[in-house]
Amino acid sequence: MINSKQAQNQIKPHTLIFSNYTLIYSHPRFFLFIIFFILIPFLVIYSFFSLPPQNGVVSQTKLDQCRSGKVYVYNLPSNFNTDLLSNNITDSSLTPNHGKGAPAADLRRIMPENLAHSWYRTNQFALELIFHDRILNHKCRTTEPESATAFYIPFYAGLAVGKYLWTNNTSVRDHDGNMLLQWIKTQKPWKKSNGSDHFIAIGRITWDFRRMTDPGKMWGSTFLNMPEMQNVTRFIIEKAPGDPYDVGVPYPTGFHPATKNTLDQWQKFARDYNRSSLFTFVGAARNRVPHDFRALLLNYCRNEPGFCRLVDCDTSHCATNSSAVFVAFLGSEFCLQPIGDSYTRRSIFDCMLAGSVPVFFWNRTTYEQYEWFLPGDQESYSVFIDSEVVRNGSGVIKQVLMRYSKDEIRRKRQKVIETIPRIVYGMGNDDLIRGFKDAFDIGFDGVLERIKEDKEWPNPNLL
Repeated sequence: MINSKQAQNQIKPHTLIFSNYTLIYSHPRFFLFIIFFILIPFLVIYSFFSLPPQNGVVSQTKLDQCRSGKVYVYNLPSNFNTDLLSNNITDSSLTPNHGKGAPAADLRRIMPENLAHSWYRTNQFALELIFHDRILNHKCRTTEPESATAFYIPFYAGLAVGKYLWTNNTSVRDHDGNMLLQWIKTQKPWKKSNGSDHFIAIGRITWDFRRMTDPGKMWGSTFLNMPEMQNVTRFIIEKAPGDPYDVGVPYPTGFHPATKNTLDQWQKFARDYNRSSLFTFVGAARNRVPHDFRALLLNYCRNEPGFCRLVDCDTSHCATNSSAVFVAFLGSEFCLQPIGDSYTRRSIFDCMLAGSVPVFFWNRTTYEQYEWFLPGDQESYSVFIDSEVVRNGSGVIKQVLMRYSKDEIRRKRQKVIETIPRIVYGMGNDDLIRGFKDAFDIGFDGVLERIKEDKEWPNPNLL
């Protein structure tokens, strides 16, 4: 009979090997080793795609943030943008902070210090500079035209025509725009699409670029009437009705929040402000305009001091972000918004930033202008009183506004305040870091998506 010791000595070599493997498999560190071995390829891939971008434009980890594609920025000769800025300084507010202007120090006395730091003396015609800077530093910019969905033309058309608008020399108004079009037509991306996947930002109203042949209508240049511009999408502060390539975007205002926290604090400040006046009007008469509606409102407000807070810009300082203007907007439930020199005016957005409910007298002032940015339900954030009704008796303004209960005014104000992120141009270029999408983000995403869809589903009538 074999004892246990003898039995151990007679164990076969392959049995010993199997026994040793069993011990290895049962050791807890074995499973840790297997998990680590499996994870190595994933760690290598992650580290590769997490490397910072070499060209400062976009990294692989951000590709999912560019679902509608990337944008190529033309490197235009400087005479089409930066030279126009240096040679066309009629307002020094255009130059600092890439068009945002210098800090608005005078507003510090009417708001908390931490909020005042986000306010600047921004020129209302600074859109071209703001868009150019944001797109140059955008995560979805590409330096390779072959990989681009859309193409941005950084031509400062507003600056090019601005200083010549009041001269009789139409050829000089047209010169820069014509030269730009001659240049762009030589570019390969343009030749492929005839401009249908191109876009531009223009810092003046559309009527400054649509000069008619009628000798009595000789205002502006012909830039937007040129055949080459008919397929180009234009971001513009006032668009032409019926032109699908004009996209109305908010006028630049002085509020440029860098974080969601700053935005939230401003919204609370506007919501909680003590409003002692029923309505306000900020503006000046246009004596050269027959039957001037602004003059009518000025006279009406003077006769209603207990209800209307008036800021007459002929006698008061109504410069960019003046404290007098914002005190009036902050202190009033409603703000009267007639047409300006054209159907729109920057005051609309200053008013809404202050949480005041805008009162419109023409549909084209806002409702038919800024569909991408303002609520679709017009009554949710504004009041409409037809201008002709007011001309027949301006007292109707007070009568209409006094019909709204406190709760109805509060709901309208809340909608106005909720809209603020969509009508401001924030600091910084990453909405994930900033914490909210601003007017630029909405416009940029919208035009990319539209161009992408046009390429995927082309109009058969254009083929």
